[in-house]
Amino acid sequence: MPTVNNPAPAKSAASAERAHAATVRMSIADIARFLQDNLGQRLTARITNISDPRQVGKWASGETKPRQDAEDRLRAALQVFQLIQDAESLYTARAWLIGMNPQLEDEAPLVVIADGRYRDVMVAARAYVDGG
Repeated sequence: MPTVNNPAPAKSAASAERAHAATVRMSIADIARFLQDNLGQRLTARITNISDPRQVGKWASGETKPRQDAEDRLRAALQVFQLIQDAESLYTARAWLIGMNPQLEDEAPLVVIADGRYRDVMVAARAYVDGG
């Protein structure tokens, strides 16, 4: 029971834990496939700063593996996607990632992930889930 000295945990805390667990358990091929299925190849390629969206399909099939920086971006994007989806819905998560975000100086979260600012996006995602 929440009290003044022990407030209720933020709604995002449980969602963030589940998102983290799901992300670390998935192979990079599964992550690429999930993002390709839900964001499309072009947006997934944009997140990873690659010019050929077909490369995402190769990652998703397991034919090739992304460079480490691209893998880091894919994992960050999935974790944020899962956080929003857990608290809201798949469609909300997709819209949140591609839309302008006032907490990110009106940049789309996927662009901010592409820039390597994962923590900024996670802070904004948690604020969104918690109603801020």
